[in-house]
This record gives sequence, C-alpha cells and structure tokens, in this order.
Amino acid sequence: MDKLSINSEIGKLKKILLHRPGFELDRITPDDLKEVLFDDIPWMSRMRKEHDGFAKVLKETGTEVLYVTDCLLEVINNNAEAKKELVELALEEVQYDSITINGLREFLLSLDNKELIRCIIAGLSESEVKSSRVTLSDYMQDKYPYYFKPIPNLYFMRDVGVVIKNGVALSRMKTPIRRRESLIVRLIYKYHPDFSGVPVYFDNKQEKMSLEGGDVLILSKECVLIGFSERTSLEGIDKLASNLLNSNSGVKKVLAVKIPHERAFMHLDTVFTMVDCDKFVIFPNILNDIEVITITSGGKSSLRYEAEENLKTALAKALNLPSVKLIKSGGSSSVISAREQWNDSTNTLAISPGVVITYNRNEISNEILDRNGIKVLSIEGSELVRGRGGPRCMSMPLVREDIDF
Repeated sequence: MDKLSINSEIGKLKKILLHRPGFELDRITPDDLKEVLFDDIPWMSRMRKEHDGFAKVLKETGTEVLYVTDCLLEVINNNAEAKKELVELALEEVQYDSITINGLREFLLSLDNKELIRCIIAGLSESEVKSSRVTLSDYMQDKYPYYFKPIPNLYFMRDVGVVIKNGVALSRMKTPIRRRESLIVRLIYKYHPDFSGVPVYFDNKQEKMSLEGGDVLILSKECVLIGFSERTSLEGIDKLASNLLNSNSGVKKVLAVKIPHERAFMHLDTVFTMVDCDKFVIFPNILNDIEVITITSGGKSSLRYEAEENLKTALAKALNLPSVKLIKSGGSSSVISAREQWNDSTNTLAISPGVVITYNRNEISNEILDRNGIKVLSIEGSELVRGRGGPRCMSMPLVREDIDF
C-alpha cells in the first residue's frame, strides 16, 4: 500500500495531518496582524478548543489524525542530521553576524527536542537566550524582539503542502513570514517513515516561483485543478503541471483556473471546493470573473493549452460527466454570499462523497448544502476563522479511499 494516496477531493478520508494552534499564536500583537496575515488577535483557549473539536469530528468519522509536532519530534529524536537541518532552516532567517548565529546554533542544539520544536514554531526571543551579549550588534543594532519570528499560520496545513496521488507538492509560500512552515513540512516528508521516499512533484527548496496548496484540488485520478490566485503564480502552475503531466503520476490533465487576486480570495479553495462526485460549492460573486485553461502534455516536456468556455463545462468534461452542479454559497443574496464567504463558507472539507465539515456560523450556506443533498458536519470556528481559513485550509489529507467516477 502507498504511504500516501489522494486520488480525489471526496474519497472517504482515512488519514490526515494537522497542527494544533500553539504558543506561536499567543505571540501575535496588534502591530503584527498585517504581516502575519491575521484579521484580529484570536482568543487562544477558545481557538484550541475549536481545533480540538475539529479533530474530534475527524476521529469520530474514522480518520486517523497525525500532528505536525508529533511527527517532527519523532524525526529529530531518531535522526541527529534532521535536528541539525531543523535548526539551520530557522537560522537562515537570522539577520545578525556570524558570531551571534554560531551562538544561537549552539543554544538551539542544546535544547530538549520538545523545547526546540516549540522555539522553531513559536519563534526565539532575545530574552530566551541565556547567554551574554558578545558582539557590538547585540547592543546597537535595531532589533525586532525575535531572532526569528513566530509562524502563527502553521495550523493552515493545506497551504504548505498538498498530497497528489502517491506524492506531494511542497509549497513555495508567497509571503516570507510563511516560508519556514513549508520547510518544516519538507523535513517531515524527507525523514519521517510514514512519508519518506514519496515522489515530490514540487520542491519548495528547489523552486523560486510561488505555489500554495490552497490552490490545488485533486478532481480525479487523471485531473488536477490549480488556481491562479493572489498566492500562486503562473510559473508555479506551469512547473507543477509539467512535473505531473510529464511523469508517471497518472495525471493526464490540469485545469488552471484564474480567480480575482484579492485578499478575500487568497486561494482557490476560499471560493470553490468539491463536495460530491458531481457537486461543487462556489462563491457566486466571482463566477463572471473566472477563466479556465486546460493543460495537457505536448510531448518532450512541453505543454499544450486550451481555453475552456466556462468552469462548469470544463469540470464536466474533465470528470467525463454529462454535467456538474455548482452550489452557490449564500444563495441568491450577494450580501449573504459575501458575508459568509468571508467566514469561509466555501472552504469545505469533504470526508466522504456528499459529507463535508464546515463552520457552523455559515448558517445560510450550510442550509443550502443540505437542500442540495450534502450532509453537513458543522464545527465551531469563531476564533479559528480569524486567520482567514476554514476546515479545508486547516487540513492536509494523506490517504483517501479511491472512488470511481
């Protein structure tokens, strides 16, 4: 059996990778909000309770839940080289002289492994380093409170990597504040026994163009959809498409979907997700702005492009179906649609065909899903949503049962 197996967005979910919000979020201040991409400071005890509720629903429906910190601890407990790599990826961000960096390296390597992971994720402040100042820059350089900063977006696991078939695309994040997240996940895929050795269809350490997992949807065994969004570049789409189409991945077609480049629509999955074999939920206010291009292999590592009439017909053709249904979140009201999309009404996580997890606050959109034959398992998310993401954003599915369209 493959270590990873994702051949659709909707096959019964068997295994998933999450990150429980930790101390890194306790360090957000009002001055940090814009840089860390949050809209407000979350109430942390409530946020963790909400995330635990999300994990509970997953477990109750038969999904094995893995956590990033547990996987990372297993890796560095068993591999000294991996521990050194973890330290170095954090030190790459330190803007000090070599003497200071060497001192920080010595400090980090001396930490207990659990404490080291906490530092790598939550950032390292000057007050936490129990050493004297040894260089002029320690005294006189204008400094942020941290040698390297917290990474509070890590709980959005979909963004930093996406499993495609039996391999993975490791995201190259658009914003610098998030790049450590994807490098941590890369380390897990490199060394953890549950993931090591799998095909890598996009490597964030090698590529410089942006590609984020929230823009990648696996429609079927033969078709992947990639959004051209605020966070994913055309070059990134071309690179992943080429790697998939010109390999033995089994992918024969990639749909590139252009959406408006706005903060509210940072990724494709903030406006569009798959909920059943022939049903999708979509934010209707963007329908007139969507463009779709089908990409296929042109031979000898080249690509062939074909413009599609619209999203609906492109989806039906890609899935070999007579038609598909686009369910409009928020219904006929553009005001309700906009309000609920802001709170991730379209960011659903399918746990089996026609069964999805959503935030309970999006009452109208959830009712519409129900009326269209979709079973909704709703969770609390009033604090989780402050980071601008829903159940799909918070999850990295690893294994799903195959389904035939």
